Amino acid sequence: MSKAGWPLQKAIFAALSADSTLALLIGDPPRVYDDPPADSDLPYVQIGDGSETDWSTATEAGAEHQLTIHVWSRAGGRMEARAVLAAIYDVLHEAALALDSNRLVNLRFALSQVWRENDGETYHGTARYRAVTEPQ
Repeated sequence: MSKAGWPLQKAIFAALSADSTLALLIGDPPRVYDDPPADSDLPYVQIGDGSETDWSTATEAGAEHQLTIHVWSRAGGRMEARAVLAAIYDVLHEAALALDSNRLVNLRFALSQVWRENDGETYHGTARYRAVTEPQ
């Protein structure tokens, strides 16, 4: 296991929290959480589960990360969730984020989806990203 998972999450959190477009969509300062408070106003973004696998070569150490970003909305349709996902894409896809004691080789969008939750009011969007890191 590499030690890049937490530095990567911190860099993603900082980038999303600093984005002015996201601030317009989800509140200023942007409501970006690792573990959202129970009474969080909607919409908000949650940095969700991720996985990390060895991506080393014969001569270089590295790790591949699969990350999920969640969007929660009650705006009466999928439009708000999709707009937030699009803003997240603009921030993260191919971003050159600085990580503590690691180097981000690449960060790329993989897929997204939006659906209505069972309560009939909440829309849930997810976006998956793939990152590759290596130690500095």
